[in-house]
Amino acid sequence: MRVHALDFLGVQVTPKTNWCFLLVRTEAGLTGIGECTLANQEPLLAAEAARLAARVTGQDALARNRLCQVLPHAPGGLVAQTVQSAFEAALWDIAGQQQGAPVHRLLGGALRERVTLYANINRGAQPRTPQGFAAAARRAVAEGFTAVKLAPFEPMVWQDAGDDTAGQRAAYAEGLDRIAAVREAVGASVDVMVDAHWRFSPGGAASLLRDLAPLGLYWLECPVAEANAPEIRRLRGMANDRGMRLAGAETLCGLGAYRAMIEQGCYDVLMPDIKHAGGHEEIRRIAALALTAGVEIAPHNPTGPVCHAHSLHLCATLPNFLRLEVQFGETERFFTLVAGGERLAFREGAALVPDLPGLGVALRETEAGETPWQPMPRPWLDPRLG
Repeated sequence: MRVHALDFLGVQVTPKTNWCFLLVRTEAGLTGIGECTLANQEPLLAAEAARLAARVTGQDALARNRLCQVLPHAPGGLVAQTVQSAFEAALWDIAGQQQGAPVHRLLGGALRERVTLYANINRGAQPRTPQGFAAAARRAVAEGFTAVKLAPFEPMVWQDAGDDTAGQRAAYAEGLDRIAAVREAVGASVDVMVDAHWRFSPGGAASLLRDLAPLGLYWLECPVAEANAPEIRRLRGMANDRGMRLAGAETLCGLGAYRAMIEQGCYDVLMPDIKHAGGHEEIRRIAALALTAGVEIAPHNPTGPVCHAHSLHLCATLPNFLRLEVQFGETERFFTLVAGGERLAFREGAALVPDLPGLGVALRETEAGETPWQPMPRPWLDPRLG
């Protein structure tokens, strides 16, 4: 069964959000889908998809070992790795359809029927005040979520302090107020996570941990740049001493990159993203190595329904799986842009593992094509951060 075509499709789903997909079509008429969303990189993703298409058209769609090797040194960097990861995922979808089995069965079978979720409330919080974040958190809890996450420190980046020290201090104080409001809104029985998006220096992150200690966080995520492993390890110790986990590594690709994080004891929780880390097989290798060090896996998954569906299959198979992220309250197109989207529904803070052949959902291509991706002049995240 040979690859007939590989198409890139970018879709605008909110004024601040594009989702991007890779569709791998075979001569036998099967289409596999993967997601390659990478904010603010859509033209580069399209160009990389075209380059990949020239290489794989005519190749055996079941030859994943040969077609999907992870090459972390590739000059295309995260863009190339994201397209390659989506391609790997799409080939698993094709294989499942061809064999009449869900992807998780091809991966050795599900260890669980339900995947525990946590609600990323960041994009659903409007206005961006402590009260707006608290209201978003209450909505998530009302729908059965027992854990919520927010990214409260926009727009501060520690390197900018020399330009506006007073503004940085105000943004930091506002971030702490947002966290405190969420904690008060959800009560002690709901876990609260904070994503720092690499905004802090090591010293600033240490101060942050001290300030967060009274709020009883479940984890602090990505406090500093991940090139600084010794400081991450030090911060992990500080977090653990205060009853918190340290989480991160959402944009790394390949077992080699994660091996360094695991062997140096950087994180309690690793967050590989199936869009970036190399696909199903590579994340299973990463998870297996993490298991030997007692490190848990909570995949990064704040984007669209195709990434979510693939992540459900993946998480069903991982023994050291902790929780799966979902973007809560951003857009209903999460459920309507794919046929079978109702099977992705959040049920009391969890999702059922898909049981149809392949991925279990299919992109509504005509509908998707009606709202093509658009440049985002004001993206959610500072483009310097991710």
